[in-house]
Amino acid sequence: MEQLAAASAVMGYLVLLYYHRLQKPNPVTTKKVKEIGKPLGRPLIKTNSFEDVIAGDVINPDHINVEFDSIGGLENIKQSLFELAILPLRRPELFAHGKLLSPQKGIMLYGPPGTGKTMLAKAIAKESGAAFINVRMSTLLSKWYGDSQKLVAAVFSLAYKLQPAIIFIDEVDSFLGRRRSTEQELFANMKTEFMALWDGFTTDKNARVMVLAATNRPSELDEAILRRLPQAFEIGLPDCTERAKIMKAILKGENVDSDFNFDHIASLCEGYSGSDLLELCKKAAYYPVRDLLRDEKEGKPSHTPRPFSQSDLLQVLATTTKTSVAAIEYGRRSKLPS
Repeated sequence: MEQLAAASAVMGYLVLLYYHRLQKPNPVTTKKVKEIGKPLGRPLIKTNSFEDVIAGDVINPDHINVEFDSIGGLENIKQSLFELAILPLRRPELFAHGKLLSPQKGIMLYGPPGTGKTMLAKAIAKESGAAFINVRMSTLLSKWYGDSQKLVAAVFSLAYKLQPAIIFIDEVDSFLGRRRSTEQELFANMKTEFMALWDGFTTDKNARVMVLAATNRPSELDEAILRRLPQAFEIGLPDCTERAKIMKAILKGENVDSDFNFDHIASLCEGYSGSDLLELCKKAAYYPVRDLLRDEKEGKPSHTPRPFSQSDLLQVLATTTKTSVAAIEYGRRSKLPS
């Protein structure tokens, strides 16, 4: 009996020791956090084990290759985001006087898939020089009781140490959706912790930290979350003029025919999102390569593919269908009686 008790005590000690080691900062990840701060001229920071986990989702703005100029259209929205999101992070002294010009602590981007919400979020981080913390549910979930709340707290504490910083939550409705009585205790506690810490930053005028959320379903968000996102921008499907600008941005730097009519192609792409237009151009880019391979088979080798032409896009438009449209059409046909 005494041997069994001793064995149990030893096993308990080993479990506690293992768990204690899990709480120690990861030296590799800690080094990464310091490297993030160094090029931005920020002091070296100390992190705890939970902040080390979150550090894996931190993106240095210098490593983001998206800027406002690389996003076609949305001129009015980009101007508003520059004033509300970028200026407070880049020039905090302009917002230090009075209450009306206090920096925004929460902004929501909403609209159909593929319209550029995530690209806008990255461009804001790039233009403002803010550390970009891409919050993921898989990172916050932990099998240890109470650790998920500590990881949520680490998101805000790390953002505070790396400020200016942007906490970005893509598909925010899946994380901070409406609270229901059937919801698991873990998710309810995470939401409560997140909102409480968010309120702490809202009351701290000196904190250069902003929560940026993106969603396709804003109606699914909890009312308490919507209150904390006072500024919302609908990123809708582009009109004809914006589609032409998006295509110019996509094909910038490509070898394109001089007589390419962007306005004509844009007029044929009604209902296309920015993501749809990118995929359209990718498909059309294969045609010059196919022509080069065909010429090689016919004994007329060419060193480089011919320029990208308007006829390439017209062929794609005539022979392919958008994935979303194809899925809807297939679903409709499958419901018809055989």
